[in-house]
Amino acid sequence: MGLCKLGCVPWLLGILFLSSLELLCMADVHYYDFIVRESNFTRLCTTKSMLVVNDSYPGPEIRVHRGDTVFVNVHNHGSYGFTIHWHGVKQPRNPWSDGPEFVTQCPIQPGTNFTYQVILSDEIGTLWWHAHSDWTRGSVHGAFVILPAPHETYPFHPPDADQTIILESWYNDDYLELIRNSTLYGQAVGIPNAYAINGHLGDTYDCNDTIFRMEVNYQDTYLLRIINAAMNEEKFFSIANHTLIVVAQDASYVTRFATDYIMITPGQTMDVLVHANQNIGQYYMVMRNFHDSAASSNNNLTTAIFQYKNSVGGPRNNASLVSLPEPDDSNATSSFLSRIRSLRVRQNPPLRVPRAIHRRVYIAISTNSIPCTNDSVCITEERFVAALNNVSFVFPVIDILQAYYKRSINGVFTKDFPLEPPEYYNFTGDLTILNRNVTMGTKVVMLNYGEAVEIVFQATQFGAGGSHPFHLHGFSFYRVGSGSGNFNNVTDPKSYNLVDPPLINTMHVPASGWVALRFFANNPGVWFSHCHFERHSSWGMDTVFIVKNGGTKATSIRPPPASGMPVCSGA
Repeated sequence: MGLCKLGCVPWLLGILFLSSLELLCMADVHYYDFIVRESNFTRLCTTKSMLVVNDSYPGPEIRVHRGDTVFVNVHNHGSYGFTIHWHGVKQPRNPWSDGPEFVTQCPIQPGTNFTYQVILSDEIGTLWWHAHSDWTRGSVHGAFVILPAPHETYPFHPPDADQTIILESWYNDDYLELIRNSTLYGQAVGIPNAYAINGHLGDTYDCNDTIFRMEVNYQDTYLLRIINAAMNEEKFFSIANHTLIVVAQDASYVTRFATDYIMITPGQTMDVLVHANQNIGQYYMVMRNFHDSAASSNNNLTTAIFQYKNSVGGPRNNASLVSLPEPDDSNATSSFLSRIRSLRVRQNPPLRVPRAIHRRVYIAISTNSIPCTNDSVCITEERFVAALNNVSFVFPVIDILQAYYKRSINGVFTKDFPLEPPEYYNFTGDLTILNRNVTMGTKVVMLNYGEAVEIVFQATQFGAGGSHPFHLHGFSFYRVGSGSGNFNNVTDPKSYNLVDPPLINTMHVPASGWVALRFFANNPGVWFSHCHFERHSSWGMDTVFIVKNGGTKATSIRPPPASGMPVCSGA
């Protein structure tokens, strides 16, 4: 988690050979061991035991080069099962190591281990890894840094050093117990007790907690690798008196632009340059929530220090005076997001925005309620659920990938996820009189290999309303359009950006609005899609896209690992 000078990681060249008078470099292979067990941490004057990797919070950073392959042997020394997901890594043809529990694998049980093969392709910059079981990712997460390959350069002047900045939620209670009680009682999980930057709560809370300090040299330029690992909160982030230059998002370079703040949604990563060109001193780095729903929110400021070497005294200003948008400033959010455009450089994959669409999917997002079941001890007569097109996703007891690949396991999922809402209404109007009940099921969308796909996510005013961060596993996609109100399939596509839309893996769906994304279904496998607000995903705001094999071995799912997959207790 420390500051890393550019030469601090060896540029491992692998095997070199001459071909057609060009010097080519083979990708490298890396090996990591994750020991996952309970460790004690003290925050807010309270000590708690929580599941972490290698006794650290946040967990260890993986640092490799573009195109490398990484083997991570995960040892479960804890008391319950979990999985690990490599957020934003496309894993070409390799869903076996993608990680979402009961979608592509069953949990790694206590006392066992499983080795993930993480296959990098064209990703560049910053991604991250996290647990993908219940709410375990609250404490089991870390950065996944992808440096340029040895023969590559940055599409900007190389920074003097880089620093990972992870934005986190902190609960005094156990993460697993939080979601288990929520499920049992049919109620929402409470708001966090605090937030953290790189595991430190800063100096704005009542207890004397530690603050993260980033030491910098005057006139040096730093690349900040910012990750929003918060459980349910979109974030504004700023550094007092310093300009941020956004250069990448979700492991893809963007057209550079200067800004006083960023807005980053859970699951997203953002690479930002900052020039240490102010008077020598200490300056606050500050984050707080962007929050536009009727749900409760903790809008406390959380701080870290951007500290020049040889500076004396404390920060030059009060954290509350740092320029940040107000917590409900939707205009600041939309203004920032509208500036993000793909950069046409050789370091990015070729810009291939689908034009002729083969498959269209229109998804209405909602939070709903259903009558309490006999296995719940609800506080009220109804319990919270969430849905996509009125289907609330139910996780099976045998993973979907295994059932799909083996073809001999029936009853795990159905292929009838609705490609449009079952009923059209004013999604962004007053919905209090509409029926909020939903269908429970494990329904998936089937896609043919190579299809050009457009998905429009429509936010609704059911429940608390508000924005949603949506993530699609196995792909980066183009965010081609966004707007307010109900999506109009005749007029709204005319406003699409098909020239330089951002290539991302997690997107912000605005409250009472919509977002359109496009991609080619060229990665065969079983791929999860879900809201990255953990409370919504836990309630069923999820679905699965299965991309069928193409006609060749190179366009088909790889065989499962020879060592086997974690055993499903329901098999």
